[in-house]
This record gives sequence, structure tokens and C-alpha cells, in this order.
Amino acid sequence: MKAIVAVVAALFTVAALGWALLAYAHSGHDGKKPARVPLPNMATYKGEQCVEPAAEMRRNHMKYILHQRDETMHKGIRTTRHSLKNCINCHADPKTGSVRGKDGFCESCHAYAAVRPDCFSCHSDKPEQEARNTAGVRPAAVRARAAENVRRAVSGKTP
Repeated sequence: MKAIVAVVAALFTVAALGWALLAYAHSGHDGKKPARVPLPNMATYKGEQCVEPAAEMRRNHMKYILHQRDETMHKGIRTTRHSLKNCINCHADPKTGSVRGKDGFCESCHAYAAVRPDCFSCHSDKPEQEARNTAGVRPAAVRARAAENVRRAVSGKTP
């Protein structure tokens, strides 16, 4: 009886390994890159180089953007070095005219890192000139959310 159980267990093990190998062979994995998570699109379409080294921007871009926001909103100091508008002007895909979308600069990195940016609830995701052409055309839901964000900021309440 023990011999039969051992044979059946061995057959199940071999079947499971065979099934796993078959699934792996048909997954399209070529051993050269990760099979499940696509690497982000890191393209720059304008300018020679970023305002900071690439490794620095990958780690700390949010700190720069938040610092720029504080300098502009609270102190009235407007510079372009670390402005969101400057980032969008360089990184917007000429095909889509945006940094968002499946292969967009911002969306692809944030999806890879599993984080959700909230910049575009108020800001345009298009380069400056294109954003000017559509300045008055904002969906009602976006306008309402932007107005609510301003009310919260003024009252000091955060969600």
C-alpha cells in the first residue's frame, strides 16, 4: 500500500512539474528581461539633459516638486528649474502630447513603482503651448476637484 501511495505521489509531482514547465514555455519569457513588469518609459523629448542627474531625479523628484510648490505658493518665488511645467515640457510624448497614458513618462514610472501621482488633479499633463490651447476646456469633475482642493488648502484641512 505504501508503494502505491509513493508511486501516485511521484506521478503527481512529475505532472505538476511538467505543467509548470509547459506554462513557463508558453509565457513568452526569454530569460533576458522580467516577464511581468514592463520597465518604465524614461524618454526625454526636449533638452540635452535633465536639471539634475537621472539617479537623483528618480529618487528625489517629488521633493523638488514639493519644494518648488512651497516656494511658489507660500513665498511667491517663481523659478523654472524644478517646476512641474518644465518637467512636462521636456518629457511629454510628441505622439500623445502628454506625460500620462499607458506609455507616458509619468504614468509608466509611477505604475512601475506602484504609486499614484495626484499632480494632475489640478495641473495639466500637456506641454505649456498645448495646455494654453485647451486652457478653458476642463471637465466639470476636474474643476470641482480643483476647487475642493483649494478650499481644503485655504482652511488647513487635509483629507
